[in-house]
Amino acid sequence: MNKIAIGIDIGGTNTAFGIVDQNGNIIFQNSIPTQERENIEDYISDISNELKIGLSSIGDDFELIGIGVGAPNGNYYTGCIEQAANLRWKGRIELSKLLKQHFKVPVIITNDANAAAIGEMIYGGAKNMKDFIVITLGTGLGSGIVINGNLLYGSDGFAGELGHIIVEPRGRKCNCGRMGCLETYVSATGLVRTVYELLASEVKPSKLRDIPFTKLTSKDVAIAAQNGDEIALETFRVTGEKLGQAIADISAITSPEAIFLFGGLANAGKLLIDYVEYYKEEYMLSIFKNKIKLLPSELSEDAALLGASALIWSEQEK
Repeated sequence: MNKIAIGIDIGGTNTAFGIVDQNGNIIFQNSIPTQERENIEDYISDISNELKIGLSSIGDDFELIGIGVGAPNGNYYTGCIEQAANLRWKGRIELSKLLKQHFKVPVIITNDANAAAIGEMIYGGAKNMKDFIVITLGTGLGSGIVINGNLLYGSDGFAGELGHIIVEPRGRKCNCGRMGCLETYVSATGLVRTVYELLASEVKPSKLRDIPFTKLTSKDVAIAAQNGDEIALETFRVTGEKLGQAIADISAITSPEAIFLFGGLANAGKLLIDYVEYYKEEYMLSIFKNKIKLLPSELSEDAALLGASALIWSEQEK
């Protein structure tokens, strides 16, 4: 009988879920809006019902061995989502317990960036690596740090928050409540904030001036940069410098073999990556210079879902 795992990726807007085999093939997947249900139990019931339909559709020649979940502030140790700022359900959500009411299998929870790191190790470019970091660049900045083949969770399950190291003391206000966090500069939203700071301080012409603040997206900035817009190009330079410096700092602590970049902002390609690579080496401690590879993730757009399912295969190997 073929073994399968369920992967669930809980995002601020949508929740993707699927059934995955040991080779990383997604044999069923679907999604639902994350924030529509007022009651967390109803939300879990919706996901479970959809997954049961999927399990019925693939036949009987499969054994479900576990459920992996990537979620904001997901705690590997407790099986709970704890104080997630971008979810409507506040406080401590006992997600593992709720899912076990519908499926009598182990449930493993971590945050979405940690799940992406496990996915990269099981299915992607880090298959033969024991020390690496995955940085997810989306609305915010997440990171999963793997040391000696093990994901770094720390004493309480929340280690590895690279997005919340302070890169500008008393800088931009962050959703976490602090000032100057890396993700306020290096993320899709941070990129837009940089654009408006530059538009306010520079008199250079820019097509970006024609886009209302509430309409401007990181994709607009990338298109403008590709067309040679000076403000857009400077925005990517500033963003790349912040990320390159942060990578140099974390490299001095963990000495990774590689850094993998994943997410919407990473899709800007050379516009961002060339600057990150340059400033990574510019700020790098001399003993680490030209050693640490900067690589694109080898996972597809389903990386978070695959990573969540990979939590199960990773536990099986322990």
